[in-house]
Amino acid sequence: MSELVARTGRHQQRYEEGYRLIAGCIPFKFRDTEQNGGDTSKKIVEVLMINSTSGPGLLFPKGGWENDETVKEAAVREAIEEAGVRGDLVHFLGYYLFKSKTLQDEYSPEGLCRAAMFALFVKEELDCWPEQNRRKRSWLTIPEAIECCRHQWMREALEEGFLKWHEGGMVSTINNDED
Repeated sequence: MSELVARTGRHQQRYEEGYRLIAGCIPFKFRDTEQNGGDTSKKIVEVLMINSTSGPGLLFPKGGWENDETVKEAAVREAIEEAGVRGDLVHFLGYYLFKSKTLQDEYSPEGLCRAAMFALFVKEELDCWPEQNRRKRSWLTIPEAIECCRHQWMREALEEGFLKWHEGGMVSTINNDED
């Protein structure tokens, strides 16, 4: 198997109307918990977050959407590169606008970004991934993730996108979306 390598540089990045286009995901899985001394079990949703390389707090995998890929391909690539997980994109959560404090350039001088975020049902956690020396993975419950989330726009994606979808019956969506 060939070793995975993270894409770098910004020469392939997509921009639209002064916004750098970003693709990302909220990786998730189900964990069974026992209740009533083991008589019954309940499925709890956990989301995967990674550490920020530029300060405190946790993030969801995301990065620039490049010219040679679809937005879905970019989201899946970022999950592999940054978090070392593979799975299926099962729901589009929405677009989230934010301003990058560090990534301003000639195409987006104000650092404006528009992130397309997806729910990614994790099927595999990789032992080796491109950014494993820079990133640590943390599986968290939704309330824990809300508390630890570094950026307001990611918290909104979790609360207004993922949580609403989850509460609206996401299990049926996952079962119906299998290829």
